[in-house]
Amino acid sequence: MAAAITSRPSRPSLANRTERLVPRLALLGFVAGLGYLVVLPLYRLQMLAFADGAQGYRTAYGSPKVWETLRTTVGLAVGSLTIALVLGTLLAWAATRLPPKSALLRTLPIMPIIVPSVASVIGWSFLLSPRPGYLNTLMRMLPWWSDLDTGPVDVYSMPWIIIITGFGLTAFVYLFVSAGMQNINSELVEAAQVSGSSQLTIFVKVILPLLRPSLVYGGGVALLLGLGQFTGPLLLGRQSGVSVLTTEMYNAVGQTPADYAAAAALGSPLLIFGFSFVIIQKVILGDQTRFVTHAGKGFKSTARPSIIAKLGILLYSFLATVLPVTALLLVSLSSFWSGKIDPSKFTLANFQRIFKEGRVVDAIFTSLTVSLAAVLIALPIGFVVARLLLKGKDRPILRSLVDFLVAMPLGIPAVIFGVGFLLTYTQQPFVLYGTKWVIVLVYVTLMLPFTTRMQLAGMVALGDNYVEAARVSGAGSFRTATQILLPLMRPTLGGAGALMFVLLTHEFAASLLVRAPTTQVMGTVLFDFYTNGSYPLVAAIALIMTVVTAFGVVIAMVLGGGSDVFNKL
Repeated sequence: MAAAITSRPSRPSLANRTERLVPRLALLGFVAGLGYLVVLPLYRLQMLAFADGAQGYRTAYGSPKVWETLRTTVGLAVGSLTIALVLGTLLAWAATRLPPKSALLRTLPIMPIIVPSVASVIGWSFLLSPRPGYLNTLMRMLPWWSDLDTGPVDVYSMPWIIIITGFGLTAFVYLFVSAGMQNINSELVEAAQVSGSSQLTIFVKVILPLLRPSLVYGGGVALLLGLGQFTGPLLLGRQSGVSVLTTEMYNAVGQTPADYAAAAALGSPLLIFGFSFVIIQKVILGDQTRFVTHAGKGFKSTARPSIIAKLGILLYSFLATVLPVTALLLVSLSSFWSGKIDPSKFTLANFQRIFKEGRVVDAIFTSLTVSLAAVLIALPIGFVVARLLLKGKDRPILRSLVDFLVAMPLGIPAVIFGVGFLLTYTQQPFVLYGTKWVIVLVYVTLMLPFTTRMQLAGMVALGDNYVEAARVSGAGSFRTATQILLPLMRPTLGGAGALMFVLLTHEFAASLLVRAPTTQVMGTVLFDFYTNGSYPLVAAIALIMTVVTAFGVVIAMVLGGGSDVFNKL
């Protein structure tokens, strides 16, 4: 009788085990790096705030003034959010009432994103400063204000800080609401029209309810940006004693000696709110791959083009973009800032002086290099994270952790990360203070939500057909990514790069905290000139910032596939 021959399953060879182990270790190392970048600065801040029996909290909240600061912070956020929601929604609706060939008009409401916030705020100070502001000077020529020596508007007051902040946030709400409108099935609107509903009734009873997710998410982002406002309160509020949590944090770090513990404690309410927003967002949205455009008819307004809609968009663009930029131009061409405009005395001396000033030229070069470096680093990080979020369903815990890590910088104000990075990278194991690398790292951290979300949306839109075809043909993961996905995602990558470059060349809050005297960017050197009262030079630098940003967008449009990139902004 033949002996039965049994065989045991062979163990995987060392080479096979190593081949499977290396990607897993690489993935864990990648996630650990994200955690170090995002979580460690926040952790060290809180440990410092709780040190010595929570001395930081006792110092920060022991003064009655802090409660007024909290009320001012909430008031600024709620007031600017209200303005942004109303204007952003109306502008998005107005954009649907434009003639079909009006692409330029539809992009005008997002122009405030391209103008740096620090430049816009300073432009408004040139317009509405009580005594020499250009608009105030004109208004005092009117009969009912002719007896005034100052005003009638005080740009340094709380109401006007709210208004200016609301104008800036309107562009963000417009982006969210416009995107939401594109996903509304036009058959619903047509059915309402057939039933005899007016355009106003359709907007209130059909469009607004369908826009609820976009309004909630866009409003949440605008509220976070409002709570973390720094530029307006710092540049305008210090003139009238208006203070918010972010400016108090900056004051705590800027005093001698610096009180990092109090700064960390002051940022805790913003930190808690940011964490809560990220968690609630994840719970509400769930699996983001579910949000794919439906197969129905996309939204297309069948109403007659409205001249009022066109005038509304032009008016907002004039107020939010043209006016402050014009004020910057007028001051930059003047020898000094006054309420009178005399074209015969215009000069280019301020621009000539800027390019002769070594530190200004160095700041411009540093801004460009660190922003470009951060974009080049953030793009591949966002690509890897987006692939993990899209294909990592077999690793739900790791996937949720990564999703939470990359969303945190969107919910937490940049000034908190600035303080955290300043504290983290002035001590071992990485002492980077005074180098450009600390600015690059904080820039990469702040851009994680943007690079990930835009690339994830691009991957979802592409679907799985191309990837599956490449794998059937025998292509590996790396070859599929480099030869299939990346070329197809060129417009998405261009849009993500353009958006990040715009945001980084604007960045002011975190840069002001991590900069060193020998390492300045455009926003920080502009702030130094502003505090010294060199207003014509400030205006010239602000204009250069705006031109650099616009130039970066154009380059990204060319590299990323034309106007599609601009539409993504």
